[in-house]
Amino acid sequence: MRKNMNNLILITPTKEHESQVMEFREEMLKNGEGFYGCSGLNSVSSYDDWLDFEGRFKCLGWSPSAIYLGIRISDGKLIGMIDLRHELSGFLLKYNGQIGYSVRPSERKKGYACQMLFLVLKKAENFGYKKVLVCCNKANVQSARVIQKCGGALENEVVHEFSPPNRHDIIQRYWIETDCNS
Repeated sequence: MRKNMNNLILITPTKEHESQVMEFREEMLKNGEGFYGCSGLNSVSSYDDWLDFEGRFKCLGWSPSAIYLGIRISDGKLIGMIDLRHELSGFLLKYNGQIGYSVRPSERKKGYACQMLFLVLKKAENFGYKKVLVCCNKANVQSARVIQKCGGALENEVVHEFSPPNRHDIIQRYWIETDCNS
């Protein structure tokens, strides 16, 4: 693990985080980023709709999950989001895994993704998970490094059957043990 691993805390979003979450959303959209681990933030029209992600997930038949905001302790700034999914359905088991995360573009390459992943592993352990599945696109070398730094062991690679035409996205599937003391 990197030094300075105590810069962030993970908190459950509330109404008081509305402006920061919507600023995060705008930065991600402006940069053409994917919203991994953001519980559908890109597809809602309002913060209140997003805040009801559990209700939306149940209606859509998605896996129940816990969404956390990665907040920098020194200034209270929203740095990223991370999602811990509680059930591994067929699609999640094959392509997405139990954890998804995004760091805002202006705060990347500072070790925050590792911190968020490490912190959510503690939460997963508290939920009783012995190990979790974390997936990334093989082309996303930075995400693969984050997963590996947090103890990810590559199980296999699969071709994503829903890749755009003439593109064969390869998904790397990593398992991470949640024992945070090792």
